[in-house]
This record gives sequence, structure tokens and C-alpha cells, in this order.
Amino acid sequence: MRSVKILVTLLVSFSIVMGAVSSILSAEKVEPGEYYNLSDYEKLTGKKISKFSEAPQFADLVKQGKLPPVEQRLPKNPLVVTPYEETGQYGGNLRRAWRGLSDQWGVNKLCFEHLVMFDKNGAQLLPNVAESWKTSKDAKTYTFKLREGIRWSDGTPLTTEDVRFWYEDVFLNKELTPSFPSWLTSGGKPLEIEVGDKYTFTVKFAEPNPLFLITMAKLGYNMFVLPGNYLKQFHPKYTPQEKLDAMTKEAGLQFWYQLFGMKGGDTSGWLQNPELPVLYPWRATTLPTASIMVLERNPYYWKIDPAGNQLPYIDKVSSILVDNNEMVVMKALSGELDFQVRSIGIADYTLLMENRAKGDYRVLKWKQGMGSDLALYPNQNVKDPVLRSLFQDRRFRQALSIAINRDEIWKLVYLGLGKPRQASLISGVAFYDPEWEKMWAEYDPNRANEILDKMGLKKRDKDGFRLRPDGKTLAVTVEFASDGTTTSDTLVLVKKYWEQIGIKVAVKSNERSLYTTRCSSGDIEIGVWSFDRNVAVLSDPGRLLGTTTDGPWAPLYALWYTSGGKSGEEPKGDIRKIYEFWDKVKVTADEKQRDKYFKEIINLHKRNIWVIGLVGELPQPAIAKNNIRNVPEEVVWDDTVRAPKNARPEQFFFKK
Repeated sequence: MRSVKILVTLLVSFSIVMGAVSSILSAEKVEPGEYYNLSDYEKLTGKKISKFSEAPQFADLVKQGKLPPVEQRLPKNPLVVTPYEETGQYGGNLRRAWRGLSDQWGVNKLCFEHLVMFDKNGAQLLPNVAESWKTSKDAKTYTFKLREGIRWSDGTPLTTEDVRFWYEDVFLNKELTPSFPSWLTSGGKPLEIEVGDKYTFTVKFAEPNPLFLITMAKLGYNMFVLPGNYLKQFHPKYTPQEKLDAMTKEAGLQFWYQLFGMKGGDTSGWLQNPELPVLYPWRATTLPTASIMVLERNPYYWKIDPAGNQLPYIDKVSSILVDNNEMVVMKALSGELDFQVRSIGIADYTLLMENRAKGDYRVLKWKQGMGSDLALYPNQNVKDPVLRSLFQDRRFRQALSIAINRDEIWKLVYLGLGKPRQASLISGVAFYDPEWEKMWAEYDPNRANEILDKMGLKKRDKDGFRLRPDGKTLAVTVEFASDGTTTSDTLVLVKKYWEQIGIKVAVKSNERSLYTTRCSSGDIEIGVWSFDRNVAVLSDPGRLLGTTTDGPWAPLYALWYTSGGKSGEEPKGDIRKIYEFWDKVKVTADEKQRDKYFKEIINLHKRNIWVIGLVGELPQPAIAKNNIRNVPEEVVWDDTVRAPKNARPEQFFFKK
């Protein structure tokens, strides 16, 4: 272990950026639904929090000598969560619905904790498991201070030994990590970690990695800290192989690393193994195969409210197993759910609103981080050479876009909610561009016809459809991943609009896994998916790069890029420029210059309209029982901020 003295010498040799603390202390007032180190909260408000309280069930266990006093279960500098409405009350069982382990992210996003996290709007980084961090000027070195005194849910202290275990025994283990995530590498080399003392460690990159913290706030689950004391029993470095083989066989698995994942190494490990120590507000107490999977309050949770009450307020979270999304809605209507966002959508809005009194709930309208709820993705790598030539001609895409009557879709399908717009970043987020929102989005079928005529597509077949340059009928197939009402109804209209300008359209539904497989292989002609991940876009620019292939606008070009040229097809022209600008974004430490490069990517999308949007900025219906409070009326719903974690579920409570 490196000495503290050496590490401190290293730290004073470069400039420091204290992103978390400086942004909080520069605020004029405390914001609801945000995270503050206790020390910073006291400086900002002038209030001293010296007395801590806990749930009655834990107070009883303390009296019985079965649990340490709350002061000993909290870290020295707890994280303060400011309530959205008021100080809560302890108790209650929060009922929600899920579709089993395949739906794990519904539970994960209620609970997961990263070293650093986004604020509720994805605009800045806040402290979390890490009390503070320091970044070198060249963005190669990041030093973190863990929150001293945090304990895992079994009472074991969290220290840098847990960081060392993750780095040396998981990250660098080829069987557990066969390939390194790109955001944890630079210059083709993986990050290095140096442990300074019990609570301080440094991450080093070979080249600048200025997006590291931003990406960590989105993807940092199950990384950097793992409960080493517990998980070592499933690792061959610490457990005899014969014993490990026996446990693996008993679990019905073939390899030790599968057992390790199931016991806690995978994102679903905490749900499959209730014995796993966690840092979350609740811990699993039943298996995910149960008809009702139950999470119970973590006695060592390290966050408090401004009154000094240990969070969470709610005793239990119960996820009721259902077969499909329709059952989720039915349970909401009958009053069987206390809180639900996942598996309900805009198509359910009217029904949910009509049954509020019956179900004793309110319908909240959160803001979706989607520039378009459904977007059309003409595949630049489509295998038909004639279609490829057409799809790669921006005039053809422009004609497709202005042939669509977005106002009609907005009124008929979306009930006038959200707004008609192009597939572009939503208003209120970084890099929002009002021109992009309107680019080629005005309904003008006459101009669309003129564009297609000028492209040489004047000739028609006996049914009135245009002929391709090779004499065949100009026909396209639009494929989507489900038969949801909103998708089907929208595509019926899109088919009508495009056929009115002479393009024959077939609409095809695929099972989701088949759809994504066909997207990745470039087999789809025009795909349908949302244009999402708009909020903290630098943490996940996959929609703009084409690397998120369920929206297949450039799947083989993206594969070429992500594989370092080993697979896929090499792009040229403006698509090549996108990757060149993104490569600059990834290594530019100067924030202003980095943002200039990223805006060039936006400009290329404005010019080309590779993705065609319809209606976006829709509300995301969220239902909350009338007696559950501190649930925000409005908050952004987007994967980049791990919603609903940005609603701070640990401060939800049942009002008595």
C-alpha cells in the first residue's frame, strides 16, 4: 500500500477541481430533492444537525443490544437528502409491480448508489458514496475520498480494501472482466488504481479522460466498491478451488465466475442473493422468483434528512410479480399499487386519469428525456444497394420527414400531450438546439414530392407508387419491437403519409430480442425506437453516434467505430466526422473546447436528419397513492439520471 504521505505529495503537484462541493456552496438556497454532505449543508444553511433519530424498529433493536446506536451506524459526514415536500414519517410497505428478474432495472434504479451521482436534472455531479473528489487539470487523475464510517448492510465498514478487491480481483480478472468497458480505458489501456489510505484512492488514466465522472454517474453501479469480505468466499484467489467447484455445482452452474456473478458480482446479484451486503436504502429479503419480492430497510443506510432522521422512511418495498404491462395498469386502477412509473406509458394516461378516485392515487406528469417518443431510423447500412443509395441521400430523408403530419399524430395518438418535433435533444438540457427541434419537421407533402421528383424518382407503377432507379417499386419495410398501441397507431399514420408521396410501406412487428438482433446485424431497413437518453447526453451519446443499435441508423458504421476498425463497415463523409469529433470530445480536458466539439456533432445531425422524430417531450405518467408524499410532481424521467433514483425514493413516506 502506498503511504498517505506519498499520495498527498502527488495531490499538491496538480491543480484541483472540487466539482461537488463548489457547486453546492455556490447555491443561494437549499434545493428540494438534492444531496448535500452534512458539513456542506450546515455551512449553507447555518443550521447544526447534532442529534440523529431512527426508525422505531431499529430503536427497539438498539435497546435489545442487537444493533449499535444510530450514531455508530451513520458515517462521520452523512449525506443529507432534502425532502421534496416535508420531513417524513417512518413506516409502511411500498407496493409496486414488476415482471421478474428480467425487469431488474425497475428495482435497481430505486436503490443503486454510485460513487458520484447526478443532481435531479442531470446538470451537475453530486457527492454520494464518495464524500469528495479531486480532478487533475489534464483529466488523467481522479482522487476520491470515501465517506468515512459508511457500513455495508451487514455492519462491515466500507474502506478502500473494497476498492482494492474490485480492482485487483474483479476488474483485472479476465474471467470476470473479459473486456474492459471503454469508459474505463484511455489510450488503449485500462485505468490504474492506487490506494492511499483507508478512505482515499486515486484513479489514473494513460491519457485524458474528462468524461470519466460524468459516465460514472450513469454507469458506476457495481463498480469501484464491492463487499470484498463477503464475496471472497466465491473467488478462487481466496477459496480452495475444490470448495468453489462444489458450491458452483450445487448452484446448478458450470463455472465459478457464474457463481460469483449470481452471489453479487452481477447487477442482479443483490436480488438473487439476500445475504449480499449492500449500500442501498433497502436490501432483498426474498428471492426474485417469489410472487412478491420484498426489500427491507437497511439498518446501516448512510443518508439522513435535514432533521437528522436516518433514511429511508419506508420500511419495505414489495414488488408484485405480473405477466405483462396490462396487468401493471390493472393493479394500479384497482388501488393495489402505491407507486409505479415503469411499465406504464402515455397510452395508459387517459385510463389512469379516469380511475384516480377509484384507485385512490394521483397521476404525476414527469418529463420524459425523449426528443421523440417514437423515432424512425433509416438504416444507412441497409443491405439493398438501391435503398442504401436512397437512404444515404439526405434529400430522401428530408422528404420522408416533411411528408409526416406531426400535428395529426400529436392530436390523435398522443392526446395533445408533449409537442410535435424533430428527433433532437429536449429543451432545458445541455446542448439543446431550438433549430434542430424544428429542422425538416413542418408538414409539407408538396415539397416532399418535389424533392423526390428532382431525385429522379418521377416514374410510377400501376398502383401509383414510385419506381426505383432499377425499375422496381420503391417499397420500404418499417420494423418495430412490440405491438404497443401507441407504436401501432403511429405507424399506421406514417404508412399513410409516405404512401401519399408514392412510397409503398410495409409495417412489421418483431419480438424484442429478434428486433435488436436484426438491428445490430444491419438487416432492418427502417427501425423504430425512441430518441431518448437526452438529459446527461455526454454520459451516453449512443443515439447520436449510432452505437445504441436498437435505433439502427448506422449499425455497421458504429460497429466499425466501437471495434476499432476490426468489424463492421468503415464510414465516410459526415458520419466519419461524427466519430472524429467524438474522439476529440473524449480526450479534451478544457470544458469549453470539449463542448464546441460536441456541438459540431449536433450540427452534423441538424444538417443530415439521420433520425426522423415525431412527437417528444411527453409526460411520463407516474402513479402515487394519495397518502404517499415527497414524490415530486415533476422530475425528468431518463435513463442517464437513472430515474426514478433522481426522485430520491429514500425520502418517500406514507403520511398518517
